[in-house]
Amino acid sequence: MTAPAEQRVRHRRRVTKRRAVIASVATLGLTDAAFATTSLLSTAGAATSWPTAKGSKAVSSTIKVSGTYDGKLKKFFGKGALGDSSQDEGQDPIFELADGAVLQNVITGVPGADGVHCKGSCTLRNVWWLDVGEDAASFKGKSSKAAYKVIGRGARKASDKVFQFNGAGKLSITGFKVRNIGKLVRSCGNCSKQYKRTITVSDIDATAPGESLVGVNQNYGDTTTLSRIRIHGDTGKKLKVCTRFQDNNSGKEPKTLGSGPYGTTCKYKSSDITTSK
Repeated sequence: MTAPAEQRVRHRRRVTKRRAVIASVATLGLTDAAFATTSLLSTAGAATSWPTAKGSKAVSSTIKVSGTYDGKLKKFFGKGALGDSSQDEGQDPIFELADGAVLQNVITGVPGADGVHCKGSCTLRNVWWLDVGEDAASFKGKSSKAAYKVIGRGARKASDKVFQFNGAGKLSITGFKVRNIGKLVRSCGNCSKQYKRTITVSDIDATAPGESLVGVNQNYGDTTTLSRIRIHGDTGKKLKVCTRFQDNNSGKEPKTLGSGPYGTTCKYKSSDITTSK
């Protein structure tokens, strides 16, 4: 039976809207259209539940990834040399991603060792860190054209940093949530080789306590753009959005210069930040 004209019109409008969303996904250059469409239609969500693992895998030596590795929401945790739960800077990671690799649908458990290392451009999609070890992920590409993308999902219990940006290039973090962290992302403060780094942070839910969402090197020309930042439970307003440092390549402790909006070093407006209890 033919549907009434009014129903047919409404149906065409719904399809048109969905096509418009998918078209906007294509302009972002994302390959996983279904995941990206979902991300566009919903925020990271502070209330989003942390995942239940679909099995687990103990890792005694670093898993090296080229191409795409799909963990199918299995929990990976360190054992042996990767299982001491320390905060040592020299630890090996659970995963090491070659230039251009993709890691998706992974849960990192305890011990988390040094998380994920990206040797060049990489994409981390729907990756969770239940208890961050030294760092959740470190970005180490040496090319200014390197692009690191974090698309979803979350990390908690990072006494220092979630993401460590040691290399060159551009880092984007979208649709992510953090709880009880030091910093969401930090440009390296005293690496022997320093670079100008570009960071984009968008659609973030951060639940206190925390020190700062972003820490960047003003003296090396870092640029940061932040938008759609939602801060929860920070009644004492201790969680800074963006902190500027004067850093070095000699191993010395960095100098804190200040926090808040500052040109292109820390670019955001008050309307980009919302807070709630």
